Amino acid sequence: MERAEIEAGVIAILAQQLLLPPSEIASDATVAELGLDSLGKVEAIFALEERFDIHVPFNANEPDQPDFDFSSVPSIVAGVERLIAQQTE
Repeated sequence: MERAEIEAGVIAILAQQLLLPPSEIASDATVAELGLDSLGKVEAIFALEERFDIHVPFNANEPDQPDFDFSSVPSIVAGVERLIAQQTE
């Protein structure tokens, strides 16, 4: 799967959680800038897992200390790429 396809999928998921059109999500936006709350983060993680058929390591007891960097669009894309690559190893 190409990076551009992953990025488009990540942006679409974030846009859905924020009730925004994908065109309003910058490819370098941070989650803090977007205003995604903790419930939105959890729902976005579930959507990422379903969309990309991956398992995102996430500790609900420490949502701000994940093994998956959920701080920005580029970090989410990189994390998804890494998890997809690990599946093919």
